[in-house]
Amino acid sequence: MSATQTSPAPIRLYLIDDHALFREGLVALLSQQPDFCVEGTSDRVAPALEAIVAAQPDLVLLDVDLGSERAIDFLYAARQAGVTARVLVVTAGVSDAEAIALIREGVSGIFHKHSPPQELCSVVRKVAAGDVCLEPRYLKSLFQTIDRNSLNASPTLNDRELVVVRLLLRGLANKEIGDRIGMSESSVKSILRGLFDKLGVRTRSQLVKIALEQYSSLL
Repeated sequence: MSATQTSPAPIRLYLIDDHALFREGLVALLSQQPDFCVEGTSDRVAPALEAIVAAQPDLVLLDVDLGSERAIDFLYAARQAGVTARVLVVTAGVSDAEAIALIREGVSGIFHKHSPPQELCSVVRKVAAGDVCLEPRYLKSLFQTIDRNSLNASPTLNDRELVVVRLLLRGLANKEIGDRIGMSESSVKSILRGLFDKLGVRTRSQLVKIALEQYSSLL
């Protein structure tokens, strides 16, 4: 690296979890990663929201059960406050119904606490980069809630766009999608930009939501 080059900015994180022992352990784990910076933690929605609005982190790690509050309470409040940080739910367990509600509110991933720590670090990097990390069981449950009549008014997707969306739903990054279909990463990005414009969305998580709601029969 030359003297004029600088390292990429670290991924700035904020943690919301009401279990102090787990929260402190997670801070210790994430702080060991050279590309992570933990901006702060909280066990409740109100102080967390205030700190997040001030710090503007890249990613919020959010537990589902916050004692007298739930993750969905934070998401509603964050939307009203104009928070733009991506949200990764980190939980010991969540029902399919609540997972669907969280996905509909725009979370970029749901990660289970029993998974290996290094897997969490990998998912954090993927979500911070704009990927969506959701288990197939939640996508299947979401398929079953979709109003099929909404398909009639939806823009038509061509075969290449549908292939890209299918691979996106499997949690693949742009380069991985390109490798699967013999296309450059820049071409995949171009297709995704076209999909954003066509469907009127701004993020990958919004694209996943629209795809599941309006195009599930084609996927």
